[in-house]
Amino acid sequence: MGTGWSLSSITTSWVDPVATLGAGTMTALVPDSVMTALSLGIARRYVGREVTVTLQGVPVTARLGSFRVRRQGAHFESRARLTGIDWGGHALEEVTAVANGVRLVPGAPTRVRTAQIDVAGRVALSTLLAQVNLQDGLDWTLFAEESGLIRAEHRHRRLTAVVDASIADDVLRIEVIRARWRGLPVPGRYLPAPVIPLPPLPNDARNVRATRDGHVVRFTLEIPMLSSSFDLTQLLRLIG
Repeated sequence: MGTGWSLSSITTSWVDPVATLGAGTMTALVPDSVMTALSLGIARRYVGREVTVTLQGVPVTARLGSFRVRRQGAHFESRARLTGIDWGGHALEEVTAVANGVRLVPGAPTRVRTAQIDVAGRVALSTLLAQVNLQDGLDWTLFAEESGLIRAEHRHRRLTAVVDASIADDVLRIEVIRARWRGLPVPGRYLPAPVIPLPPLPNDARNVRATRDGHVVRFTLEIPMLSSSFDLTQLLRLIG
């Protein structure tokens, strides 16, 4: 299936102004060859290569490990695996993003809408703590212990603590394992277990879960409905 076939057989009918049905119904009527042309073209051109995109004004660079699209009823599902991610200076080891309820709305430009994007990934604990330490206004400096736990040193007081942490449903829970003040152990009854609501993420995304697994932090995010548009003809020429 070459580019010429894609442009002549797909583009003409795709931008037909008579196509005025609802987005979900129209996607169900679209030949699977449209998505096949797009998914195979993107995979052939970009899988195994470093790609750079801009999300909400932030540059994101990563290596595309895999990309595929499949039909689910009247909609589609797309799945992409990325490694070596640099998200505006924030490093992530690996991310798998699954876009659910993908709908294509014919026209010029073509519109694409997703019902929800599930993001699962991992980041090295030391990398994450280094990024946290760069934040302004923090009273603590954080280090990764050999055990994988986190050592926190107060920047103005002679207070240190060894802690573990997890996130569930936008809430951070901190477990204080042990603490010392001026070198003396702090009794367990004086060690709090903070529960901290996290600030909202961009685009109404939600922190579903984040847990430490040794020296790696595994996380899951949910991003609600997103929409965008693109020139189908130009994209087919680019990936053909």
